[in-house]
Amino acid sequence: MSYPKIESIRIKGFRSLAEIELEQLPNATVMIGANGSGKSNFMRFFDLLSWMLRSRKLQEFVHKQGGADDQLFGGSKRTSVIDAGLGMRTESGLNEYRFTLAYAHPDRFVFTDEKYRFSRAAWGTEASWKHLESSNAEARILEQRHTDTTANVIVSLLNNCAVYQFHNTSDVSNFNKRWDADDSNFLRSDGGNLAAVLHRLEQEDIKRYELICNQINRVLPMFDRFAIEESYGKVSLRWKAKWTEKTFGAHLTSDGSLRFFALVTLLNLPSQMLGGVVLLDEPELGLHPAAVNLIGSMVKSVAEERQVIVATQSPLFVDSFDLDQILVLEMREGRTEFRNFEREDYLAWLDDGFTTGEMWQKNLLGGRP
Repeated sequence: MSYPKIESIRIKGFRSLAEIELEQLPNATVMIGANGSGKSNFMRFFDLLSWMLRSRKLQEFVHKQGGADDQLFGGSKRTSVIDAGLGMRTESGLNEYRFTLAYAHPDRFVFTDEKYRFSRAAWGTEASWKHLESSNAEARILEQRHTDTTANVIVSLLNNCAVYQFHNTSDVSNFNKRWDADDSNFLRSDGGNLAAVLHRLEQEDIKRYELICNQINRVLPMFDRFAIEESYGKVSLRWKAKWTEKTFGAHLTSDGSLRFFALVTLLNLPSQMLGGVVLLDEPELGLHPAAVNLIGSMVKSVAEERQVIVATQSPLFVDSFDLDQILVLEMREGRTEFRNFEREDYLAWLDDGFTTGEMWQKNLLGGRP
């Protein structure tokens, strides 16, 4: 089965993404750059899409993110609109969606342009755009999906783009909460329902569950297995160590271990529980080098079937990937710029044994502070 992928992205005016255009994205795309280079802004753009197209809550997203002025490059006095477009390739052809958000009072956005089209691969020509009514506070393509196949495909494809960030492992994080056992169809973006997902796998797919436990044990030798039991429809994240019968909850587990549990589970989920495009925001945070290497290899494995886009600042993680899979982000005068590379231009360094991560550290690829 061939999964859909994002083939092109164009973003103008969103935060530090003053004007970027990415074409022919590979199945595994790794973005690396220093702190403040714009990696998180790129990921937040997909959060904006999710709020906009999944629940018609664009204005709520804008409010939670500090208002419309904060979403615009240089603020509303410098940039008045966000103009964006995505091209999504399927076996049948190319689905494209474009929209323009204009700044409006009081500190909100309205759509001044929204359009979509589908160009069938077999025809080899570009279809005409279907324009939607403008001056709306929320996306109109959601209404079209009920009567138009192309609109439905585009919304479904973009809703399957999930940004995963497992940074919050504090005492009040969702990792530490009892969770509904039935909330197990997919792993949530913050990993909060990890216990429910693992409980389901143990019940329905024991080989995959054991694979996850074995992969964790490769980095955490004391780890034996998870010990998740359902009580009154709720489950909690607990695990057992090899040297004792006692089990440990999330509150007794290190931050790095919790993130590692979530990452290994995510990257070993069955196809029906994983989105068409997986976006990972700094998966290396708090991980042992051996864990970073293992996660890198898992990302490569998942990318054989579907698209994975990763934002990182770890040279060790980048070492798992080829130059043509790497985008370096640099901040220049407040603008995020993307650079990609041809392997042939760096053959001398590669032949001398330099890894991609080492070349980034030596600033041969740019993007260093």
